[in-house]
Amino acid sequence: MKQKSDDSDDASLFREAMRDVRPLRAAKRPARARKPAPRARFARAERVAVVEESLTGTLEDLSVASGDIFAYRRPGVQESVVRRLRRGVYRVQSELDLHGLTEAQARPVLNEFLSEALSRGYGCVRIIHGKGLRSGQRGPVLKNLVAGVLRRTRAVVAFTSARQIDGGTGAVYVLLSRSTTA
Repeated sequence: MKQKSDDSDDASLFREAMRDVRPLRAAKRPARARKPAPRARFARAERVAVVEESLTGTLEDLSVASGDIFAYRRPGVQESVVRRLRRGVYRVQSELDLHGLTEAQARPVLNEFLSEALSRGYGCVRIIHGKGLRSGQRGPVLKNLVAGVLRRTRAVVAFTSARQIDGGTGAVYVLLSRSTTA
């Protein structure tokens, strides 16, 4: 029984000691700074890589004749993807027309276009290069340039000559990887 009285004495002593104590007001928390919008970690690096890749390599092995229909797909990309691309199933989100430009003028314009398309997250674009009928003995200069740059650009999943209504062998549909801007 002695223990019970000790407990009650302790409780009364505690209440007596706490009689004048008032609870503290809750302090206002400082406003949390908003998290920045998520950004792709490698987007800038990929845009730089597009430019670097397009400036390296040679075009001798990529020669295409004026009326040739050409298609390309990265390893691991199914043939059905190229078929759908050739049929115009994918919606073209942007277009570049290189008509009238020299090879030296077209290269930076093409690189900038691809870089911009990647940064905007476009999935499919069309590039009009012309058929090269005025190029003489050199063949379709811009067509070969476009084919070479696209093959060396990692973000390009596949490309193929456009439908007749969209330029035929004078234009190309390009399917871009959306994960490279991530």
